[in-house]
Amino acid sequence: MRREVGARMAERLEYVKLTPEVVVDAGCGIGDAHPLLERRFPDARLVGVDPVVGLLELGPRSRVIAMLPKSWKQGWPFGAGAGRPAVVAADFEHLPFTGQSIGCIWSNLALQGVDDPVAVFAEWHRVLRAEGLVMFSTLGPDTLKELRAAWSESGRPAAAAVTDGRVVPSRPAPHVHPFIDMHDIGDMLVHAGFADPVMDMETITLTYRELDSLFADLRGAGAANSHTARARGLTGRARWAAMRRAYEAMRDGETLPATFEIIYGHAWKPEPRA
Repeated sequence: MRREVGARMAERLEYVKLTPEVVVDAGCGIGDAHPLLERRFPDARLVGVDPVVGLLELGPRSRVIAMLPKSWKQGWPFGAGAGRPAVVAADFEHLPFTGQSIGCIWSNLALQGVDDPVAVFAEWHRVLRAEGLVMFSTLGPDTLKELRAAWSESGRPAAAAVTDGRVVPSRPAPHVHPFIDMHDIGDMLVHAGFADPVMDMETITLTYRELDSLFADLRGAGAANSHTARARGLTGRARWAAMRRAYEAMRDGETLPATFEIIYGHAWKPEPRA
């Protein structure tokens, strides 16, 4: 699905007039978007960033720079012209680039895994040049709604907290990561200083013959519930079996549905006001 969403993002990019000297692929993974970006920006320097070194090492066309030399702490020495894409292991909130040094930031299905998207947008705004573009995709609240409903129907016990010596029921911890609504993402972009954010959404429904195939795909994509309020203990066999029965009730013929809400967004960094 990541490749399909990347291809749809690339189609949107064709309508944008932009000739950046440096393009950053934030959340590049194995570099599957690099051919798309090289075709769109043949004269740009392409740099991939990902916090997972293991994914960077799987990229067949890139070199891994896992540790930045001290001389690079104040910014990446890009050099001139296009060439073989370089990659660096770094968090989105702490990019190893100087301010106003990047012409375009591309990020495909990576934002949903960060702890603080507000901080990420602020950092992207810092490194972008004036009139620079940020274009991204992420997952919306309806993603895996079937799995969320199955866990809800499986008899999840309410969590509890002790307040003033009393046990007070609290909101249960989510089993499925809660994703951010696109309107809230648009507000975050404006708060970070971006201008004219454009947001849109579409739904992609995948089908599986077996529920375990869905779980295998999620594990293979590195998808996990990273919410700080998630349950920390092991799920019991009875609860797990109840969830599977609830999901099986959604079977349509021979397949089980899995919904993914894809949010697309782009925004520009405006010229500074006098």
